[in-house]
Amino acid sequence: MLQHPQFDPVAIALGPVQIHWYGLTYLFGFLAGWLLGRMRSHKPWSPLDEQQVGDLLFYLALGVILGGRFGYVIFYNFDAFLADPLWLLRVWEGGMSFHGGLLGVMLAMWWYGRKTDAGFWRIADFVAPLVPIGLGAGRIGNFINGELWGKPTDVPWGMVFPMAPDSLARHPSQLYQFALEGVALFVILWWFSSKPRPKMAVSGLFLIGYGVFRFLVEFVRQPDPQLGYLAFGWLTMGQVLSLPMILAGAVLMFIAYRRNA
Repeated sequence: MLQHPQFDPVAIALGPVQIHWYGLTYLFGFLAGWLLGRMRSHKPWSPLDEQQVGDLLFYLALGVILGGRFGYVIFYNFDAFLADPLWLLRVWEGGMSFHGGLLGVMLAMWWYGRKTDAGFWRIADFVAPLVPIGLGAGRIGNFINGELWGKPTDVPWGMVFPMAPDSLARHPSQLYQFALEGVALFVILWWFSSKPRPKMAVSGLFLIGYGVFRFLVEFVRQPDPQLGYLAFGWLTMGQVLSLPMILAGAVLMFIAYRRNA
């Protein structure tokens, strides 16, 4: 049985100014996405040049932060927002929804695709392989904060989280998600997109990959206490939101390759 290291969530404190590790993980994700995007912009099939990658990143960052926060409020904790509206602004305390962030990113890509005449799907296929880096970084931020722990377990790597309501060893589900949604999904998408693929295929694979990985991890992740299980004694909100992603990804892959058959 392991003990959570109980990191100080504040990385740097300069008087009243505090910089949190959670925010730094997001910054790392955006920076890595920018650098990798610049690399991809040199591919002959890239819809963007280096300058446009930087411009797009700004809008994607807005989509992630605004969409992720509003998504968490709507999907997971609307009651907390009603009780304390200013909680919406305290992003450093955690509480971001991937599915809400995805909607925000999709809106940003649609807008930028129209602005540059590149089109939504070419932008989406360009961005998809960059996303897992940010996802993985965000899960490390969750681990540092000691939040979003897993269910009780007796596996040797079970970990006691001080913020949990008991002293039971639990699955470090944040690290599972880092390994699957971050590392594994990045490797898969980076390899798949290293050659020209039919339009929508890379986006479709991203949706399938994330949806499957998230659905599986939810079996060992403790559901949000304000929601609990939605049905069958095991179905969580994360799984409900992931199922449409898997279906949509499969449809996109089918259409992409059907058109190029």
